[in-house]
Amino acid sequence: MAALIDSYDTALFDLDGVIYLGPEAVPGAVPALAALRDRGTAVMYVTNNAARPAQVVIDQLTALGIAADHSSVLTSAQVAAAALAAEWPRGTKALVAGSANLAALLGGAGFQIVEGADDHPAVVVQGYDPDLSWRRLDEATLAIQSGARWYATNSDASRPTDRGLVPGVGGAIAVIATALGQQPVVFGKPHLPMLREAVARSGAQRPIFVGDRLDTDISGALLAGMDSLLVLSGAHGKFDLAASREVHPTSIGRDVGALLLPPRLAQCAGDDARCGAQRATVVDGQVQLAAHPADEQGQLDALWAVLQLVWADAGIDARGALESLELLP
Repeated sequence: MAALIDSYDTALFDLDGVIYLGPEAVPGAVPALAALRDRGTAVMYVTNNAARPAQVVIDQLTALGIAADHSSVLTSAQVAAAALAAEWPRGTKALVAGSANLAALLGGAGFQIVEGADDHPAVVVQGYDPDLSWRRLDEATLAIQSGARWYATNSDASRPTDRGLVPGVGGAIAVIATALGQQPVVFGKPHLPMLREAVARSGAQRPIFVGDRLDTDISGALLAGMDSLLVLSGAHGKFDLAASREVHPTSIGRDVGALLLPPRLAQCAGDDARCGAQRATVVDGQVQLAAHPADEQGQLDALWAVLQLVWADAGIDARGALESLELLP
């Protein structure tokens, strides 16, 4: 049977929680990417993480045994710098509430990098920085109050790591937003500038986006009009999927290896949904599984059937069925 990836010419991948968790590769990612390369599938890595230079990302992927170069890695910091350079004249003053990488990219794009609100920056650009200080947030807030335009590379609320979820740049954005009651212009997923740049750079005609977050990866794919695969190796899991009313992936999988498996298809008729050998039915407002699959792929099929029912009727109760799928996060 044909693999899921056979319907697409390009796979666009998020990184954190999809390809790696901290310093370690997600299990199955390395051989799956090698298999995609052998099949001739175009691959691009599209990360909202603005703190690290693209070369650092390339070095990590290479060390994990994954082929990557500057043509296949795109960061939200790169997208922001390019978009802002097209909007503002060279020499524009910019205050960066983000990493040295973001500041270097903006400087290279022609901006004059300044340190505080008293330098009268025309723009404030915010991005993820693990060493961001509260004083820097103060200066950014003061500059925005004085009229600086506020931008952010991305707005991820959290970052998956090998130790668990940690706050993303969305938390730092919320600090300023709470103080000022406004929001920045954002370039990274789910916003279109990053997805459009990824498609343009990769030359994709039929792309699929592979991610672990509904709010950035899958939402961005929907906005860009492309199919998506949500993998359960990172931030969002079965309960997040069931709770999502409007943002639904085209497919789900345990990890990126799902691209090499047959597509997961469901048939629905009223209160009954089937996927593979698994069947889910609504009885007295609750979702029930006809059988309890013992293996992970069976549980993924069962989950896909359950999700069709939940997404069709938000009033039904699927918690018991979801909890029984104990092999799935």
